[in-house]
Amino acid sequence: MALASTPAYTRTQDLMHYIGGAAVPASSGRTQAVYNPTTGAVARQLQLGSAEDVDKAVANAQAAFPAWADAPPLRRARVMFKFLELLNKHRDDIAAMITAEHGKVFTDAQGEVTRGIDIVEFACGVPQLLKGDYTEQVSTGIDNWTMRQPLGVVAGITPFNFPFMVPMWMAPVAIATGNAFILKPSERDPSPSLFMAELFKQAGLPDGIFNVVQGDKVVVDALLNHPDVKAISFVGSTPIAQYIYETGARNGKRVQALGGAKNHMVVMPDADIDQAVDALIGAAYGSAGERCMAISVAVLVGDVADKIIPKLAERAKQLKVKNGMELDAEMGPIVTAQARDRIEGYVALGVEEGAQLVVDGRGLKVAGLESGFFTGGTLFDHVTPSMRIYKEEIFGPVLACVRVADFAQAVDLVNAHEYGNGVACFTSDGNVAREFARRIQVGMVGINVPIPVPMAWHGFGGWKKSLFGDMHAYGEEGVRFYTKQKSVMQRWPASIGKGAEFVMPTSR
Repeated sequence: MALASTPAYTRTQDLMHYIGGAAVPASSGRTQAVYNPTTGAVARQLQLGSAEDVDKAVANAQAAFPAWADAPPLRRARVMFKFLELLNKHRDDIAAMITAEHGKVFTDAQGEVTRGIDIVEFACGVPQLLKGDYTEQVSTGIDNWTMRQPLGVVAGITPFNFPFMVPMWMAPVAIATGNAFILKPSERDPSPSLFMAELFKQAGLPDGIFNVVQGDKVVVDALLNHPDVKAISFVGSTPIAQYIYETGARNGKRVQALGGAKNHMVVMPDADIDQAVDALIGAAYGSAGERCMAISVAVLVGDVADKIIPKLAERAKQLKVKNGMELDAEMGPIVTAQARDRIEGYVALGVEEGAQLVVDGRGLKVAGLESGFFTGGTLFDHVTPSMRIYKEEIFGPVLACVRVADFAQAVDLVNAHEYGNGVACFTSDGNVAREFARRIQVGMVGINVPIPVPMAWHGFGGWKKSLFGDMHAYGEEGVRFYTKQKSVMQRWPASIGKGAEFVMPTSR
């Protein structure tokens, strides 16, 4: 099969920070290998940051912030429009970077870039988004209005599975609303973050408004504890999300921390079986299951399991697992060897726990890429809620099928899980769909849509242990997160009465 027309990303230079409009070497002297998961080879080295590097980035951002905050929203929007133009020009270059370091197939990486660009398009409307409210004559001679103003220096800590899209959930909205932004990307696939920085500079963004600090927990903790970082946005696993939320809040920061998931897809007996199979195959095995919105549990209602399991097994065995730069690839490698081994360890655990292993994806080797971090799609049947493969986030191409008697049991099963990120229901009954959407305790719901990721103007976020904080990512929720409301009450001397006033102003 033909390769993508865009050349593979093969740059070998060390990856550094981007601070104050320029590449800056790390001060720690520590490095970490960045792998090409398709070949298993080390592709480049990442210089890991220190607390001193964070201090430098924050100082640069703090110095650049006042002038940017004072810039008219329309001027900030014009920078976003230029950034948008550059992203569209380079979308396939960014996708190739993602495939080179994450491993997801090129066509899926193109989709990630497109969804990230959607947020930039939304941020271009910031003059409208920042409009406040105004009430004339709230009391005699007094007018009242509200405005939203930027916080200052804010930071994003982003995961490996969407090295472009998730930073775009944060940076464009934060910057368009007048903040200075520091990105701490994943150590596993950091190249797209530096390309973003270059494009922001080409778009005319002032130096210091977008900075990248590479690193590990040392950098995360330095951001969490720095007094001049006013807000932290995070996407990752639930234990780390809870740590980020608690530490940041204790230090007086605004925090949104999106955590893990165990997304269910309920298939009702009246569902279109072939449509449901297509949805499960794509949502469970796309991006090798390394999506926070991947479907990892199929809840099969009534007799639908006997119809759907054989079809799922046939399709899972036929998955085209190969180099993601091949245009017919359906699944690429896992991001690291350690992640692959952890996923395959969960498969062994499922067997020990008594689940029926219908398709075993372990030990897959791709011809010519035997050192790559590949595993195949795995399918379990007769999984029960007491099993760890049901309860825990595997974050890999493993689909667990649970059988339930009826709709009520399906709803109760989903609602009892500690995660509440995404969920789907496949049915042809409008009343079932309506009741499911109303009763389910999950933040993002799909009806005959397997991966219900909201569009740019709606906002992304789960419930329960999938989100720590009060506001979802991007959309108008993002505008609120990155700004603070100020209320102004005003009157002028001609309307002021004589003498001191000892009562609250009222509308009477």
